[in-house]
Amino acid sequence: MSSLKDSFASLPRITALAWPIILSNITVPLLGLVDTAVVGHLSDSRYLAGVTLGATLFSFLYWSFGFLRMGTTGLTSQAYGRERDDEVRHLLGQSLILALCIGTLLIALGHPLIHLGLWLLDGSPEATGLAASYAGIRLLSAPAVLANYAILGWFLGQQNSRVTLMLLLVNNGVNIAFDLLFVVSLGMTSDGVAWASVIADYSALMLGLWLCRKRLGLLTGHFETPHLFRLSAYTELFSINANLFVRTLGLLFASAFFTAQGAAQGDTILAANAVLMQFIMLTSYALDGFANAAEALTGHAIGRRRFNEFASAVRGAALCSLLSAILASLAFALGGNALISLLTGLPEVRASAADYLPWMVIMPLVAVWSYLLDGVFIGATAIAEMRNSIFIALAIYLPAWWLTQGLGNHGLWLAFTLFTVVRSTVLIAYYHIYRSSRWSS
Repeated sequence: MSSLKDSFASLPRITALAWPIILSNITVPLLGLVDTAVVGHLSDSRYLAGVTLGATLFSFLYWSFGFLRMGTTGLTSQAYGRERDDEVRHLLGQSLILALCIGTLLIALGHPLIHLGLWLLDGSPEATGLAASYAGIRLLSAPAVLANYAILGWFLGQQNSRVTLMLLLVNNGVNIAFDLLFVVSLGMTSDGVAWASVIADYSALMLGLWLCRKRLGLLTGHFETPHLFRLSAYTELFSINANLFVRTLGLLFASAFFTAQGAAQGDTILAANAVLMQFIMLTSYALDGFANAAEALTGHAIGRRRFNEFASAVRGAALCSLLSAILASLAFALGGNALISLLTGLPEVRASAADYLPWMVIMPLVAVWSYLLDGVFIGATAIAEMRNSIFIALAIYLPAWWLTQGLGNHGLWLAFTLFTVVRSTVLIAYYHIYRSSRWSS
């Protein structure tokens, strides 16, 4: 009874942290709609195809370096819990230096990376040429994008999620304004969309650095050069980020494999799966918010060595996440066909997506635990366990797909669902083991 009471006691803090993240997530598809609308009204469809290819390439490329956000959050939340202002301060400096180095390296290696990525995406020659030009411009924002990841992680680690909303609103608002200026007013094409993104990324960075400066003024101490430029000071940050990077590559492979196997079954199946993947994205908007709240609160509790607070935060985030997952499943069961109709007007794609809709009813209920426990393990900086969960799940996913090929796309969805179930199960097992050992008083 007391544990249930503790769970409810943690709900106000969890929801206060989660709602800005959920709102900021909702702004992301708005930008995609504007990009599509301004380029989609140009005289030639190849411009839209070029932007789509280029944007897809950068989604995968930048997502690969999402560890800069997650690793910074976990370490900062623990330092914040220990009330070590010096550690909090230096984690920002180290993460920004790491972001700058990786971003600069990406620009230096940009030409071969872009050509490899576009070769893998296999678009038409005309669309690929436009995508290469778009990508060459977008790559200039790599240091800003990665630095913004570090800034978001640093503020979230200090339980300030409103900065996430502020930075995304500025980024998307500036992006939309310059989309309209460059493409609609000045007559630029796909390159105009790319330049709008670059300007938006650096605008968000300027705001983020200003907010960092204000926050640093409230912390005690000052930057010490050895902590910023001595390689040995980066050991923990490198270790955590390396495991997160490998884990993210595993997730990217699982997603790319799913897309490729859907494409092998024809354009209709590929399109239907793409529509249904939007259901998963919609679910992630809420679940990510509660997982990010769990990162901040569990890391803070571990930093303070207060494991009752840790358990209370996990239970509270689990309650919010589970309720969101149940609502998502009910919404997909009752209104899934209507949502499919909103997302596509093609009769054959609608019919195909409807055939596989039951998988969307199941998915939130099995995926919720992996979202939640990813957040818990990031806060606890138990990153090797997250990495292991992905590769154990892949070891089930690939044989399951091979054995169920006779079921067609249902077999593919079954394998992908098993991947999610195994990932969640492994994390649950790790959680129970550690809750009775390293995460107990």
